[in-house]
Amino acid sequence: MSTTAETGPAAGAASTEARMSRREVLQALSGLMVGIFVSILAATVVSNALPVIIADLNGSQSIYTWVVTAELLAMTASVPLWGKLADLVSQKLLVQLSLALFVAGSLLAGFSQDTTMLIIARVVQGLGAGGLTALVQIVMAAMIPPRELGRYAGIFGAVFAVATVAGPLIGGVIVDTSWLGWRWCFFMGVPFALLAIVLLQKTLKLEQVRRRDVQIDWLGALLITAGVSTLLIWVTLAGNDFDWLSGTTALMVGGAAVLLALALVVESRVAEPVIPLGIFRNRTVTLTVVASALVGIAMFGGTVFLSQYFQISLGYSPTEAGLLSLPMIGGLLVSSTVAGALITKTGTWKRFLVAGGVLMTVGFGLLATIDAQTSIWLLGAFMVVLGVGVGLLMQNLVLAAQNDVPARELGSATSVLSFFRSLGGTIGVSVLGAVLASRVAGDLAVLGGGTEGGGETAVPDVSALPPEVARVVQDAYGDATAELFLIATPLAALALLVVLFIKEKPLKTTSGAERLAEEQAQLPLAH
Repeated sequence: MSTTAETGPAAGAASTEARMSRREVLQALSGLMVGIFVSILAATVVSNALPVIIADLNGSQSIYTWVVTAELLAMTASVPLWGKLADLVSQKLLVQLSLALFVAGSLLAGFSQDTTMLIIARVVQGLGAGGLTALVQIVMAAMIPPRELGRYAGIFGAVFAVATVAGPLIGGVIVDTSWLGWRWCFFMGVPFALLAIVLLQKTLKLEQVRRRDVQIDWLGALLITAGVSTLLIWVTLAGNDFDWLSGTTALMVGGAAVLLALALVVESRVAEPVIPLGIFRNRTVTLTVVASALVGIAMFGGTVFLSQYFQISLGYSPTEAGLLSLPMIGGLLVSSTVAGALITKTGTWKRFLVAGGVLMTVGFGLLATIDAQTSIWLLGAFMVVLGVGVGLLMQNLVLAAQNDVPARELGSATSVLSFFRSLGGTIGVSVLGAVLASRVAGDLAVLGGGTEGGGETAVPDVSALPPEVARVVQDAYGDATAELFLIATPLAALALLVVLFIKEKPLKTTSGAERLAEEQAQLPLAH
């Protein structure tokens, strides 16, 4: 039996005989950085353009939520599968395939003629984003020791921040430029994705290592996806198409519970589960998974509707809304970069997690006080606090988990963490989107012109409304957005509480590939 049969998903670079220099690592990661850049860019470009896109395609508030949720759900469901595929197929090829899916989804979205086609396109984009989410972390852990990972994680945090800053600005300029139109929000990412594919071909040198004993648990994946999707569809439709307490609710929630229970049974019995339940015996992994899920719910659910607040409640253009997002992204950029460098220098990391949890909770609490009259300077200060907190938390939770598992479990731990963070984000957007739609519909009911279903209230074009009506609409969206942050605040506080129980352990100084080689050397020869 060859030794490759024992190689885990994090071992694409297991044959590396000498420690790579910083220049070599950066060169190898360049294509991945461009890939992450284009993935984040696509999401943030759309964030500012969505009010215009949904209005042009005659979509409702619930459709607005689903355009975001569809991509997150596809990404969430596919992350563990990409991790398993990394055992069977070249990681380099898989990253390129994920980018190709992203290109296909972008082109389909750009040519969308209705909201159904747009949602399908976002699903395809989400499948590509799932590959990047899983594989980038796995490749980094294989090449870089945890002690050094903070520095490179900080660089990726900077790439994330730049893409998040550039996206809303570019999206705003595109939709504000009459001869371009919103469709270019999707088309403009295509050349970046193609560039990433070329760079990966030239710079990412990974040995193709396969585990012949790996089988993908398609049944478990199907049950998990079906169960989670059923819950999300229920959350989106409840209160609009049917009552929260109704026979339909009982059927959907009960069906989802049965599907997820069956998934647990399957996952506990198969040799290669999509979500290996045994990994939760590791306290650090369990706590970081719970914290990541809570961060995902609070962050995605609380912030994805900010662009809508800027444009509808405060009356700014898409371009101006992009500029208004700079304080939060600036805080995230500085905190993730500085924290990464300090973690590499000192070897200590828990203090940054705790500080991030405190600041994120405070940031959400402050944003829960906003309304349609809030000063943009005060709003900017609140967003800086939130951005710094998120920057200190997200990547360092991954670092804590990767540092505390055997090398053979790096891929599983990373995929599980990414899965639950994405799942939290998907649930957050869906649940809080339903809350926003219901609250707005209730507030607008005083006008007498709303539809019966809260989620089917059309996203308004405030500039086309009479002044007295526009003011009511602006107040409704301002109050509803504040309510979302109020809901997110205790979730952030709970994430802080979980972080406090994570035990700080010294960061390892060997890469995942080197640790894997050491572990294999200790295996019995008969194996």
